[in-house]
This record gives sequence, structure tokens and C-alpha cells, in this order.
Amino acid sequence: MKAALVKEPGATPVYADFAEPAAGDGLARVKVIASALSHVTKSRASGKHYSASGMMPLVPGIDGTGILEDGTRVYFVLPEIPFGGMAEYAIVKPARCIPLPADLDAVTAAAIAIPGMSSWAALVERANLVKGETVLINGATGVSGRLAVQIARYLGAGKVIATGRNAQALQSLHALGADVTISLSQDDATLAHEFEAQFQAGIDVVLDYVWGPSVELLLAAAAKAAPEAVPIRFVQIGAVSGQPVSLAAAVLRSSSIELKGSGIGSVPMPRIQHVIEQVLNATVPGGFKIATKPVPLAQVEAHWADDGSQARIVFTTGLQG
Repeated sequence: MKAALVKEPGATPVYADFAEPAAGDGLARVKVIASALSHVTKSRASGKHYSASGMMPLVPGIDGTGILEDGTRVYFVLPEIPFGGMAEYAIVKPARCIPLPADLDAVTAAAIAIPGMSSWAALVERANLVKGETVLINGATGVSGRLAVQIARYLGAGKVIATGRNAQALQSLHALGADVTISLSQDDATLAHEFEAQFQAGIDVVLDYVWGPSVELLLAAAAKAAPEAVPIRFVQIGAVSGQPVSLAAAVLRSSSIELKGSGIGSVPMPRIQHVIEQVLNATVPGGFKIATKPVPLAQVEAHWADDGSQARIVFTTGLQG
């Protein structure tokens, strides 16, 4: 079969022939339609992600959409290594195959599952969001953050605050459900003042896709301005800034901030699968919007480095379904 193939850690995948997997030992064979290029997929392929197997050569792709041998259209996640989603076929445990809603196309499903799961799991599984609460999304102008705004509103957030650096993208978030937007491009003093004003008014949940300096300001503002002894659930999801955080101990002693993470390992896999199923089933009725860029799998080498910050790269095999 044809597949994207990573031959050594950190190498760009090449489009090449690879052994075709056979179903057996309780595994389902999926004829792949589409597989999205995610940060997790890239990180696992490089060998740097904490869940990377280290096995090489490897077909990348932690998930995708396709068709089972009985004709059922499915979304699948965590195919059996070394057979990832970026190939004509993958083998997957049946429990990790989720039937697709009839009105949801395979490319959109492949694109939305992981970024949609990131905020849905954080809000429901880690933050235990209560309807009417206020949610701040730090780093809301990327694909995952834009979905987080929509999903927070869909799940009942009473107020959504969104931060980001791209001024145009930030402004567009109002149409997706953001009540307040805050630019991360301001000087630290101005940004800290804006954060303090929002925490003083009340913030219940923070979803963070950024990490780094903006989080230092966020946590300091929460400790200084939030109402006394009122819990703030801070859930860390991504670290696009690529920078560490310096956290003064007094920030935790002087506040009711609860620091949590959300990702593979912090949420049990069956719960992650359940969340993905909820995201897929809610995509059409919820009117979730996600920009996608379908690319033939044969062009994987040319598009592997695309950042996908404004449109989700989805590699397609040419199979319709």
C-alpha cells in the first residue's frame, strides 16, 4: 500500500510503499479516507512526545476517518503501531472506531476530532464546567482555540473571554461566541491590568493553549484580583509558545487556583473516546466551524512543515466516503 513513512526520528515523512496490514487478533482493518496533521502526530513521529513508541519505520497519524470492511464509515484513533492513519489502510482495536454521523463528512470529522476533544475534555472531564460559568481561553486564535470558544458556548458557558496575538483572528471570535477579547500583543503592564479586571469580575475556568509568559501574568493576576477563596480551575492543554513558566509559590498560597492538565494520560482513553464521539455528534447540530485544507497524501513531504494555525491540514487518500 501507499503510505507516509517516517524512517528515523525527526525525519520528514516520504510517500512510499509499505506493508499492507491484515486484520486479525481482534483488530479491525480500516480503509482510510483522511487523516489530519496535528501537533501530537508530529511530536510522536519525531520521537519527542511522551507517548511516542520509538518504533521505526513508522506510518504517522494518530487518528483518521475511513471505512470498515462491512462498509461502516468510522472515525478511528490510536491505530496499531507502526500502522498510523496516513496510509491507505490501518488496523485498529474495534473499541477505538466510532461510527460517523450520516451528515458529517469524513474530512471535517478527521479535522475536528482531536482539537475539539482537547477543549471538550478539558471543560467536562477536567474542569467539570457548570452551565453559566465564565471561561477564559488563552490562545484562542488558532484552530483548537477557535473551536474551544465554540464548544465552551455550546456546553453552556455564560461568558467566554478569548486571548490571542492575531488582531484580525481575535476580532473574528466574537461571531463564534466570545464576549470579550484580549490582545496578548500588549505590553506586560497593560495586559496584566486587563487580566486583573476580568478576574475581579469573576472567572471560573481557564483553558490554556499557550503556556509561557502570558500564563505567568494570568496566574499573578488571578492571585491578586480574583475574589478570595473562590476556586479557579486552570487547565493546561498546549504550549505553542514553547517557553517555560516561572511560578512564584505565593501565587498558589494566596489564591484558590487549581492547576490541572488535559491530554493523553490525564484522561482515561475510554473517556477520551467518549468525548470524541460527543464532539463528532455535536459538530453539525452545534454548527461548529473549522477551516480545513485537504491535501493528497502523496504530497505529505511538501506539507509536513505547514503549521496549520489557521486551517487544519488533512491528508486524503482519494477514497470517497
